[in-house]
Amino acid sequence: MKIVTETSATEGLESLLGQNVTLFCMNYIYTGKLVGVDDVQVKLDDAKIVYETGAFTDNEWTDAQPLPNGIWYVRLATVESFGILK
Repeated sequence: MKIVTETSATEGLESLLGQNVTLFCMNYIYTGKLVGVDDVQVKLDDAKIVYETGAFTDNEWTDAQPLPNGIWYVRLATVESFGILK
């Protein structure tokens, strides 16, 4: 797994290491600081599951619930899109 300390990526998830990202997946939306990426999964710190987004122009989610222990792994096979949103 690549970690946030070093990366030379200029595109894709690796280029977002160390930033707060939003992952739109098949069933849920996840958000948190991207701290790890490998071929199978990503690792989020201060992870939350978003149940209600509100307007995308708002600075905060309407309803984002913290996940246990703050660290959460999301399988890449379920990710439909990703980026920096809020």
